[in-house]
Amino acid sequence: MYLLFRGTSGEGRVKVVCLQENLAHGLGIAGRGVSTRGSLPILGNVLLRTDAGRLRLTATNLEVGINCWVPAKVEDEGAITVPAKLFIDFVNSLPPGNVELSLNVRTKTLHLKSGPYEANIKGMDAEEFPIIPQIPDKPTTRMSQATLRRMIGEVAFVAATDDSRPVLTGVLTTFSGDLVTMAAADPYRLSVRHARLLDRVDPAIEVIIPAKSLFEVARILEDTDEATVDILVTPNKSQIIFHTDEADLVSRIIEGQFPNYRQVIPTSHSTRVLAQREELLKATRLASYFARDAANMLRFQVDPSNEPPLVITANAAEVGDNTGRIDATVEGQATTIAFNSRFVSDALSSLTAPEVALELGGPLAPGVVKIVGDDSYLHVVMPLRIPA
Repeated sequence: MYLLFRGTSGEGRVKVVCLQENLAHGLGIAGRGVSTRGSLPILGNVLLRTDAGRLRLTATNLEVGINCWVPAKVEDEGAITVPAKLFIDFVNSLPPGNVELSLNVRTKTLHLKSGPYEANIKGMDAEEFPIIPQIPDKPTTRMSQATLRRMIGEVAFVAATDDSRPVLTGVLTTFSGDLVTMAAADPYRLSVRHARLLDRVDPAIEVIIPAKSLFEVARILEDTDEATVDILVTPNKSQIIFHTDEADLVSRIIEGQFPNYRQVIPTSHSTRVLAQREELLKATRLASYFARDAANMLRFQVDPSNEPPLVITANAAEVGDNTGRIDATVEGQATTIAFNSRFVSDALSSLTAPEVALELGGPLAPGVVKIVGDDSYLHVVMPLRIPA
């Protein structure tokens, strides 16, 4: 790709050379930050700016801002913003190889040429685009990209989608010493995960990060422990920045007081069920097809004297019923409890561990899902009342 920024006199030419494949990949990342609400026209644009020998692509909806750097050969500096959807669609449809781009500064028009294909896209002045902060030399802390990605997958999905209580649409994130803790909750469930940091944080920092922002963070992370992500909480705790070699994501922080989630975590149990996660998930999903017509209710019948000791059932009077018998190890008392099928399925599918434990304290007590051999995770699910 050749990016040529020309002044009105033809001077001040900026030449950037990169590949169409790299540009399309970068737009796929940065484009996630483009606003779709149309409150400010320029928020529907993507900013192209030459930056220290690379091409930087930037988009924001004022809640999340994303910078993505594309490998390039740069001779000089320049910038323009163009409508994101049109630009992304066009670039994605071009064949692999070289693309030539040139900018008429006076008319703010970006000209694109690739083989037999040409286009002119009307843009807007880069100076009108909101400033997206970048991480300074020293971040607040660092951690493994794979670990953060896994944490987000295991926790953020629990956050509420109803804006009536904004704090519950976020994930409470606490950096303390060499540990980070993420917790998310809605009125029916809670997920908590701890992980190690590479740099200590003293004193502790606690912020509420929008779950939507964390989903986008997960998209820019690699699933490898060797790669690290820099994390910076701004001094006024209004924003948090996640930085990798390829991209930055800046998110606002939600103001407010997160509920004391520790109060809902049971401190004891009378029954503990150990089962293979995949088998438990399969039985839950099969039963959920029948539970859809029965308030999504699944019954877990646990009896250590039976073989197998765990039976999952769903019964819809006008549809039919389903029974799944699961090989498991049961410690403690026999009990029967009901849960929302989706909540159980969500929790199990978010994990990758081979074996899980389900801790129960009776028909009306919250159930707790844990990973066998790993005390850094727990998931609390409120039970459903079984009709008499």
